[in-house]
Amino acid sequence: MKEKISAYLFSLLPNSPTKKRLYENFISLSLLRGITYLFPLFTLPYLVRVLGPEKYGLVAFAQAFANYFNILTDYGFNMSATREISINREDKNKVSQIFSSVLSIKFLLLILSLIIFTIIVFFVPRFAADKAVYFFSFLLVLGNTLFPIWFFQGMEKMKYITFISTLAKVFFLVCVFVFIKKPDQYALVPLFGSLGSLISGLVALVLVFRSFKIKFIIPSLKEMKTQLISGWHFFTASFSTTIYTSSNTFFIGLVTGNNELVGYFAGAEKIVAAFRGLLSPISQTVYPYFSKLFTESKEKGLKMLRKLGMIIGVFSLGLSLAILIFAPFIGRIILGERFSVSIPLIRIMSPLPLIVAISNIFATQGLFAFGKSKNASRVIATAAFFHLFTFNILTALFSIKGSAISVVFTEILIAILSIFSFRKAYKK
Repeated sequence: MKEKISAYLFSLLPNSPTKKRLYENFISLSLLRGITYLFPLFTLPYLVRVLGPEKYGLVAFAQAFANYFNILTDYGFNMSATREISINREDKNKVSQIFSSVLSIKFLLLILSLIIFTIIVFFVPRFAADKAVYFFSFLLVLGNTLFPIWFFQGMEKMKYITFISTLAKVFFLVCVFVFIKKPDQYALVPLFGSLGSLISGLVALVLVFRSFKIKFIIPSLKEMKTQLISGWHFFTASFSTTIYTSSNTFFIGLVTGNNELVGYFAGAEKIVAAFRGLLSPISQTVYPYFSKLFTESKEKGLKMLRKLGMIIGVFSLGLSLAILIFAPFIGRIILGERFSVSIPLIRIMSPLPLIVAISNIFATQGLFAFGKSKNASRVIATAAFFHLFTFNILTALFSIKGSAISVVFTEILIAILSIFSFRKAYKK
């Protein structure tokens, strides 16, 4: 079904070079997304059974904490730098300037992140008891800093992302099955994931310099300031998004202090995220296209956006219904009997693929690609504050079922605000 939808979508594109490039990028990102979620289908059932809910919950909590620093070092460049490189990709010197400035800023943010992270881990008792698992999780931040996914997306060369990411996934998969045999080896999980990320990041940089002939140019303060300003609204949007997505396991750990509950929620969330991820290749593929299209013609951009919305809406509705109906079967197969608590959570969060698809059309492909990143960041920041308020209340009242309900409420709010904000921006 996904292949038929994508074939129809790309048949709507007007010129063949663009169509061919987008279709190739879509295939590459589909393979990447398949690998991203296929590999955990092998490792997740194994890890939850070997580690158990408590240790698996601790690992999920540590990774959620480290992810805040991922957001800081990314600084929204996966959107802003992608857009800048996409617009200027024919100018090799300009691309080198953008690449050098962004990479330099990311390394400065990495140093700042390490200082803050170290202080928290050593001086907060909740973290100091398991230093190894937290620092191993932080290594993933270094790997992500090295991997310029924004460069490959902007150049519309997604096949490189697929190849490099597959390398990291294979490394992690092999290490998990070979070395992790007991619950007390839980710290090795983030270590192997981080090592795979470091390897892929180094390979990616080699490809950038050798295959694309990009030169590192010592950036001026003016150029770095320009990139920081350009990425600010994307960063605030990205940080706000983290509050109501990957932060949920972190918040549950803080509110309840119970790693088992974190484990149950994290297991359910990963399954729903796997279904949501099926839509990501289309979103990532068409974002640079819409960024360029909206700069050329507002009317053409809106016309294509309507067609994309109809196609994605039907597909995402099917995904949500599949999760709702088959939740017990999926939960038992992937998580096992010890995670039966996760099944109601999967059903509660089953509408997310449909809701998130609507948000993506009007926020990412609409507001961000339309150049209205400030409007989009306001929508997401509003939703993040709403989530912080409702999440804590509902979790305290209804435990992790309340957490799942809060996630759905927040995504609904984002979808509604995105629609109204895009309509308002387009009319202006």
